[in-house]
Amino acid sequence: MKRFLLGVATLAGLFLASSQAWSADKLLNASYDVGRELFAQINKAFVAEHPGVTVDQSHAGTSAQARAIAEGLGADVVTFNQVLDIDFLVSKGLVSADWQKDFPDNASPFYSLPSFLVRAGNPKSIKDWNDLVRDDVQVIFPNPKTSGNARYTYLAATAYAKEAFKGDDAKVKEFVTKLFNNVPIFDSGGRAATTTFVQRGIGDVLITFESETRGVRREYGDDKFEQVTPSVSLLAEFPVAIVDTVADEHGTRDLAKTYLDFLYTPQGQEIAARHGLRARDAAVAAKYKAEFPDVRLLTVEDVLGGWAKIQAEHFAAGGLLDQTYGSR
Repeated sequence: MKRFLLGVATLAGLFLASSQAWSADKLLNASYDVGRELFAQINKAFVAEHPGVTVDQSHAGTSAQARAIAEGLGADVVTFNQVLDIDFLVSKGLVSADWQKDFPDNASPFYSLPSFLVRAGNPKSIKDWNDLVRDDVQVIFPNPKTSGNARYTYLAATAYAKEAFKGDDAKVKEFVTKLFNNVPIFDSGGRAATTTFVQRGIGDVLITFESETRGVRREYGDDKFEQVTPSVSLLAEFPVAIVDTVADEHGTRDLAKTYLDFLYTPQGQEIAARHGLRARDAAVAAKYKAEFPDVRLLTVEDVLGGWAKIQAEHFAAGGLLDQTYGSR
């Protein structure tokens, strides 16, 4: 159970640290909730190549992380799982508007997709998104108000329904509402949702990033849990950026860029692949190809009109997410 007991600094402690003297050989990376194990290994490898450097971590739902940075959390870099949360920092003047041009692949060094985790033997015979709205199925995923992970689940379910119901908006909304009604608990982040499903034994299926479903299977074994890849899912990119105002204040801009560049190196890509993320590097992707099931991936641009439209239609106050989420 060490995966779920990995210690991380609390936000309160990190706020305190960010108010103290900083040095140009120290970074704080604010990252997504289920990235703890990945970045523990990334940081170890990076520091081995840059002796004397320290990289501290903060993990939570990325929407919560973005708000914390806007309120003073001194993160030099962010490694998030949703574009909108970095765009929020752009709106606050903390990150440059052209941040996606600073690194390859629109500043997304690896990618994943919403995947399912079921209990051994798949007792409810869950195979695809349509099984998640059955009356006899309880679904676990975190709160899309605070978790980028959950927002991808919401968007993937919406994309599936758009195809299944040929764009009938009323039926799409009904489908997603049924899915939400089957969620007994909305945890604040992806790791808490995993804990609810794995350790507390609540629910029939967990929806989370493929990297997390693979990690649970690896730790607990196929005699406890099975991964189910749906027929179609949504490309989940993991955008990274330098928090310009913080890095300039700390004098860490060069180190911040070197750190994020490391994610694109063969070594960084190899670590990501070992932790269940799909690599961008062609050689690394080929090496691990057999470990990743084929799946038809939709994109937010092709199916949902891009992030700006999604923000306006789905995630703005009173938007489709609010209407679906209701008073939960």
